[in-house]
Amino acid sequence: QVQLVESGGGLVQPGGSLRLSCVASMNIFRVRSLGWYRQSPGGQREMIAKIWSDGDTVYADSVKDRFSISRDLAKKTVYLQMNSLRPQDTAVYYCDVEYPDFTNYWGQGTQVTVSS
Repeated sequence: QVQLVESGGGLVQPGGSLRLSCVASMNIFRVRSLGWYRQSPGGQREMIAKIWSDGDTVYADSVKDRFSISRDLAKKTVYLQMNSLRPQDTAVYYCDVEYPDFTNYWGQGTQVTVSS
């Protein structure tokens, strides 16, 4: 069973940038997709970025043109570059791995707080 560990969260001012990383304990060459989700207090977990096995990406409208997902398969790592951060981006961010049988695994999450 793969384990995922996110890092890179923290406190940032509006307009700032952060880069999140998620390292897997096993190789991720044959996964169906890698994704980033977030959950605000009292809110539901929402998908914000996903990269498929063929490299195609999809983004939530709320982060399109500001966030970018990428991966380094050799390092077993998926990244989320977040630019032009807004207070409404404040949430716990989780990475996700989905295998071809549609089994999902999640990390423990990393807190991102956007505030002046």
